[in-house]
Amino acid sequence: MTDRPLTLMAVHAHPDDEATGTGGVLARYAAEGVRTVLVTCTDGACGDGPGGVKPGDPGHDPVAVAAMRREELEASCEVLKISDLEMLDYGDSGMMGWPSNDAPGAFWQTPVAEGAARLADLMRHYRPDVVVTYDENGFYGHPDHIQAHRITMAALEMVELTPKVYWTTMPRSTMQRFGELMREFHPEMPEPDPAELAEMAKIGLPDDEITTWVDATAFSGQKFDSLAAHASQGDNIFFLKMGKERFGEFMGVETFVRVRDTTGAALPENDLFAGLR
Repeated sequence: MTDRPLTLMAVHAHPDDEATGTGGVLARYAAEGVRTVLVTCTDGACGDGPGGVKPGDPGHDPVAVAAMRREELEASCEVLKISDLEMLDYGDSGMMGWPSNDAPGAFWQTPVAEGAARLADLMRHYRPDVVVTYDENGFYGHPDHIQAHRITMAALEMVELTPKVYWTTMPRSTMQRFGELMREFHPEMPEPDPAELAEMAKIGLPDDEITTWVDATAFSGQKFDSLAAHASQGDNIFFLKMGKERFGEFMGVETFVRVRDTTGAALPENDLFAGLR
């Protein structure tokens, strides 16, 4: 036995990613006495600037945006009671196909081995029992999410640890409800064309392929507040419009695919630490 606390490490691409996919588990496990470590890979400089100004538009200052988003991230961590924040500070690559993909210092341009070595050092320091990141497509094809997946899986091969490893995902049933909710809040929104629908249908997994369903509804208020800390980012406004009650109903359960395990914990499971305590 050891006095070292159980430790969860979540590896995310940008400031605010910690809130949407894992805010519930980070808050829940922190409340249970688990050490929660957040690794944020990029500076978020391709996010919205003050007033919603977009990257490349007049008035968008990437350095100022990165500084603002760091402050928001620190506020989010305080809300979620995250124990330790580590920032790799690679340049935000922007969406797939943007010129920023090719910018010097962009995360997308960083050799996987370099990023993995830095992350492996953090893993050796914190010795996580559970590691969470994205799947090989970064959930929806964002280059920085894909790169976060790559360096995480490579780092795990570099360290002599046997953590449980999970990829974030979403049930297809929830994705369908999400589309219905979007139309409820935005009735003027046109129906997506068939090509967009086909791409959306690839996001997430069939419900029966999800291995791990963690009920963090009791912590959905913290999750909402952590997302509100990133209110400068227009993409978050839709979730905040729901209000805390609807948000909790829709976003309270977080889902994952278990891709590494040495505990033999039965599937499906409802706890990332099943078999460890």
